[in-house]
Amino acid sequence: MSDSGVSMVEVFDGIAAVLLVLGALMSTVAGIGLFRFPDQLSRMHAGTKPQVLGLLLMLLALAFAWRAWVWVPVLVLAWVLQMLTAPVSAHLVGRAGYRTKHLKKEYLFVDELADVVASHDDAGRPAASAPDRRTVPKEDPTDHGGRD
Repeated sequence: MSDSGVSMVEVFDGIAAVLLVLGALMSTVAGIGLFRFPDQLSRMHAGTKPQVLGLLLMLLALAFAWRAWVWVPVLVLAWVLQMLTAPVSAHLVGRAGYRTKHLKKEYLFVDELADVVASHDDAGRPAASAPDRRTVPKEDPTDHGGRD
């Protein structure tokens, strides 16, 4: 026991508890964003950004709770793999959603993907000639975004 009456075990447990609560809050915010945001692109943002930070906070809480250096490489590996896979999967889902017209154009400030999609054929290869090019996705008037 130290002079202040608080042991290091209690301090580490308190830090772990705070980090667990913050990590749970970040993951909850990500889940709420998946339900509340209006279109696919903003939902992907909500599902990846706070969730990765929430996982980091949870893993840090585990490191403080376990108090064993042997687990640190495993926790770092888990977080690095999450950092590598979440943005890549969101990027691929976003491009697939764009190509299948599952987005709301009114929420885009700049559409940087329109020229790229228009200059490629339906298989995704660069078009050799103008007739081979694909048309830029147009808004489907019959699509109500799943809110029929």
